[in-house]
Parts: sequence; structure tokens; C-alpha cells
Amino acid sequence: MSPTLMIDGHSLGLDEVEVVARNMSVRVEITQDARGRVSAARDFIEAKVATGERVYGVTTGFGRLADVAIAPHERATLQHNLVRSHASGMGDPFPREVVRAIILLRANALARGVSGCRVDVIEALLALLNAGIHPRVPEFGSVGASGDLAPLAHVALGLLGEGEAECGGVVGPAGDFLAEAGLEPLTLDSKEGLALINGTQATTGLGILSLCRAERVLATAEIASAMSLEALMGTPVAYRDEIHAARPHAGQRASARLQRALLADSEIWESHRYEDPRVQDAYSLRCVPQVHGATKHALAYARGILETEANSATDNPLVFPEAGLVLSGGNFHAQIVSQALDLLAIALADLAAIAERRIERLLNPDLSMGLPAFLAGRPGLESGFMIAQVTAVDLLAELRLLAGPASIDSVTTSANQEDHVSMGLAAARKANRAVDCIERVVATELMCAAEGLEYRRPLKAGTGVEEAWEAVRARVARLSGDRILGPDLEALTDLVASGALADVVARYERNPDQG
Repeated sequence: MSPTLMIDGHSLGLDEVEVVARNMSVRVEITQDARGRVSAARDFIEAKVATGERVYGVTTGFGRLADVAIAPHERATLQHNLVRSHASGMGDPFPREVVRAIILLRANALARGVSGCRVDVIEALLALLNAGIHPRVPEFGSVGASGDLAPLAHVALGLLGEGEAECGGVVGPAGDFLAEAGLEPLTLDSKEGLALINGTQATTGLGILSLCRAERVLATAEIASAMSLEALMGTPVAYRDEIHAARPHAGQRASARLQRALLADSEIWESHRYEDPRVQDAYSLRCVPQVHGATKHALAYARGILETEANSATDNPLVFPEAGLVLSGGNFHAQIVSQALDLLAIALADLAAIAERRIERLLNPDLSMGLPAFLAGRPGLESGFMIAQVTAVDLLAELRLLAGPASIDSVTTSANQEDHVSMGLAAARKANRAVDCIERVVATELMCAAEGLEYRRPLKAGTGVEEAWEAVRARVARLSGDRILGPDLEALTDLVASGALADVVARYERNPDQG
């Protein structure tokens, strides 16, 4: 039996979003309580429509055209026109998992019960998700205010049986896929087109998937840095709790505690701890808890923002039947999400910066405590990992560009009605690209650090480091002369992205004494 996720507009977790996005076997349904709230709000809207009361987007046009009254017999046409006209995105389509996250989040937002749509609309969204039908959603078309209009309109277009979709790896007309799945195209009623497209779910969906990946990268960076420390014969003294208790930022202390656990029982450290004339290591080794800890805090902040946003109503107007109110506001404005995703990109850029400095130390014979130049077997005749570092520097340069904030930008749209926007989707695209880059930088450090350990054999590294080394060697062999490194780097990037090393780190975090 397929697992089932029940949504209610209040309790959706980010990890659940990722599971549904990546696993099409999970069915999603709406709870009975949420159905009741949605129905009550819909009844209230229909009562308003019946009295002829002026309600934005229901009995009027949209944006600058909000002063245009819409005749009763044209209100359904208004909603369909809205979806078709706003399906004006451009660019490559989002990957399947992003579209699935968007659909799930939009259904969850509507399930909160203040959007004024029928339960049928939510069920239609979930039917797409459960049938594995994914409308084609171009990546450009939102300024992050008044909602992610174009991306969500492309999703809504699929509900109407229009536009293109992907199903089972095949791209074709959405209407054909609906028919094959035994689903009828949705006919929109008053307020429903607006309820479908007015929200932050494209920004939030892409942001959530980027954050989940970033959390795995950070965990992997922790174990990569520990491996570099061992390969460079560094000292773990800088990770002692006395130091971090004196500056008790939670992320910093957690990182230091993890480093101690990963490095436990190190024969390499024991081999030089009493004779080593060095008092302290370079910052890229000594300050790992301070830098990685700062990244932990940044990602935790982003997670908190995204958790709230995933369970928020972000369309306009909102319907509050208990109070007898239909209120226009600005919950569609994605500024808080945009800023959080900008912070995510900034934090990842610095995580890459300190990793690249460790790569430099591993490859530079003046800094590497006796390792051969560029970790080549025959330096001069062979180049070893020389250009792998160059690639890492190129990725770091890209990350620094991506760290430039989108959330401080604003371009007026909609005839000056929408005169301040968040550029939230741009921030989400940057964050997603930043994760692509940092995965590759950390993969490069893993490759170099694992090679460096080979020159410390037969001594063993810390228990956690040895686990990581074995995982690296299961995918990439030791150098035995120059070879094409691209496939090795891609294999290790896949290892980073898979979360396998993050799972190792999680075990040491849970039980630092035993791993």
C-alpha cells in the first residue's frame, strides 16, 4: 500500500515536501477538518456573490483593473481568462520535483480554508499530483509579489486540461494525460483562478528543495573538513568545548562537538601531538566551528521561515467567514522568503570559500606538511589535482556572484499598482544554483582529502573520517598517475547530493561517543 500524507494547511513539514517531490508513490489527501473549513469559506463567498457585493477578483477585475465591475454571467470567464493570460512564463521548465513541490504547497495553502475556493479545486490539484501529471512550468515569470503569478498559472492551466505537461517521462498535451488518468478538466468558478495563481509557492517550493539539499551539503562539509585536518596533520585542540563554551553560539558548539566525534581515536593525531612544533593551525582548519556554525544558523533561520510559509495562506483577498469578512492584503509578497533565500546563498558562498582554502593547503607543498605537490605521484611529470582546484575556484567565483541579494531589488509592475516587489523567485533560483556549486566544491575537497590520507598510511584517521574515506574510495580510486578527473568529481558530487555522508554525520551527532 502506498504511503499517504494528509494535508490540513497547518502542519506540513519541509521534509514531507521533499519526500512528495521526489517520491511519486506517496499519495496526498486533504483532511476532513480542512474540507469543512474550505467549504465554509466557499459558502461565504457564494453568498457574497449572490448579493452582488463588490469583492476584489470575484466581482471585479485584477490589479489596476480592480475598479472594473464584472457581470455575473462573465465571472467564470474572468477566472479562466486570468489563468490563460497569466500563463506567460519563459525559459526552461522546472524539474519534475520542483513542480510537485509547487502543487503540494498550493494545495496545502488552499486547505487552510481562507481562500474561498471549492474543495474540488484542492482535489483537482491532488489528483494531478497522485496521477503523476506535472504541468510544464517555465522558470521565469515571477517578481515575488502579487504571487508567483506565471508559474502558478502554468500549474492551473494543467487543471484546465490546457498547456503541456510531463507524465512518466513523456511530454505532451495536459488534456491527453488527464483523459488517460480518467480525470476531467476543472471548470473554475468565482475567485478560483485567483486562488490558484496568487501565492508564493514557486518561490517556496524551489526554496525548500534547495534548503534540504543545502543541509545535506553542510553535514558533508563537516566530515570533509575533518578529513582535510587529518590529511594535513592538523590539531583538533581548537575544537575543545572549553573554547566554544566561552562563545556559546549553538551552531558553533554543535560543529565543534561533531568535529571531536568524527576525529575520535585518530592515530594520525596521536603520531604528532607531542612533537609538533606548531601552536595552532591556519584559520581554514582552526575556525571550522565558527564558520560552519554560522552556516548552521543561517540554514536554521531559512528553515524556520520556509516552514511558516509552507503553511500560510498567501493569496488575496482572504475569506474569514466567522468574522463575516473578505479582506484584501499582501500575503502574496515574498520578501521574507526572498531575504531568507538570499541569506542561504550567502552562507553557502562562505562555506565554499573555507573549503577551497583547505583544498589549497592540501595541494600546496609549502603548506601541506609533507604531501607531494598537487598530490601527484610524480610532481612535474604529473599534475595531480592541480586543475581540480581551478575548477573549485571557478565554482567559488560563481557562488560569490550568486550571493548578491535579489531581495533588495524591485521593479514596478502592473501600471504602478504593484510598486514594490520581492524578486523572490530570482532569490530561489540563485539559492538552487548555489547548492549545485557548493556540492561540487565539497566533492573536490573530499577527493583531495582522501588522497592526502593515503600518504599518512598505515596510520588511521578518526573513526568518522575513516567511514567517509571508505565511502569516497567506493566511488573513486586512488591516483596511480594522471587521469581524467571529471568523472571522479561527478561521482563524488553524486555522493554529496545523495546524503550518504550526511547520514554518517547525523549518526555521530546523535551519539558523539560511539558514532
